[in-house]
Amino acid sequence: MTKKIFAEKLLAVEAIKLSPDAPFTWASGWLSPFYCDNRKTLSYPDLRTFVKIELARIVAERYPEAEAIAGVATGAIAQGALVADTLGLPFCYVRPKAKDHGMQNLIEGHVATGAKVVVVEDLISTGGSSLKAVAALRQAGCEVFGMVASYTYGFPVAEEAFAQAGVELTTLTDYEAVASVAAATGYIRPEDLETLAEWRANPAEWRK
Repeated sequence: MTKKIFAEKLLAVEAIKLSPDAPFTWASGWLSPFYCDNRKTLSYPDLRTFVKIELARIVAERYPEAEAIAGVATGAIAQGALVADTLGLPFCYVRPKAKDHGMQNLIEGHVATGAKVVVVEDLISTGGSSLKAVAALRQAGCEVFGMVASYTYGFPVAEEAFAQAGVELTTLTDYEAVASVAAATGYIRPEDLETLAEWRANPAEWRK
C-alpha cells in the first residue's frame, strides 16, 4: 500500500519526468526516457514529512539495534539527516570521493568504529554509487545493517549487486508501482508504456 501511496504523491508533485525524444543521461552513462526527480520531495513539507516518517519507521522496525544513520551524498544528505533526527541517532554522510582539500574526508561527521549503521539513499538505479558508500563505511570499521531508500528502478543488475554485497535494501516505492499509477491516471500515454517496456528490457543499450 505504501508503494502506491508514495507513487501517487510523487506524481502529484510532478517528480516523474518522461522524455523519450530527449532522453536523460544517468551518471552510469545509461540513457533513459524516464526520470524520478525524488529530491523534489524536500520542497513540499507534507511530502517531506511523509518520506521522513516512513523511512524512519522502516529503520525502527527492521533495524532496532541501529546506532547511527549514514546518508549518501548528495541526494540523501537531507533525507538521512531527517531520519536520524526523528530517531535520535547520530548522522554522517558519505561522499562519492574524498575531498581534495582540508581534512580530505570521505565520510563527513563522526561515526564510531564498530557502529551499527543503516544507510539512507534517495534513489537506486544501478546501485553503484550506493554500494560505494557501504564499502567506505565498512572500511571505516562500521557494521552496515541495511539500506533504506525512497525509490528504486528495480534493475536486475542492482539487485544482484546488493545481493553480492550482502546489503538488504528496502524502498518506499519502485518503478513498477509508479508506472502502474501513472498509466492508470493518464499521467503517461499508452504508447509511452511501449517505449518504457523497450527501455526496461535492456536499459544499458537503449538508444545507443
